[in-house]
Amino acid sequence: MRIVANRDRCVGAGQCVLVDPDAFDQDDADGLVVLLRAEPHAGDELARAREAVNVCPGRALSLAD
Repeated sequence: MRIVANRDRCVGAGQCVLVDPDAFDQDDADGLVVLLRAEPHAGDELARAREAVNVCPGRALSLAD
């Protein structure tokens, strides 16, 4: 699995960062999502990635095979 971020849809709410600060950050210039770790491994990492996708208000995040 890998995380895909569509910065055009990102609203900069920071929900992904709150859920998984090891995988996401916000760009200092525009506040939009920055992927720090695009390929979560099984277990807790994958669970946090799924949660981040679910809470993203702009639906800018998705998981792909």
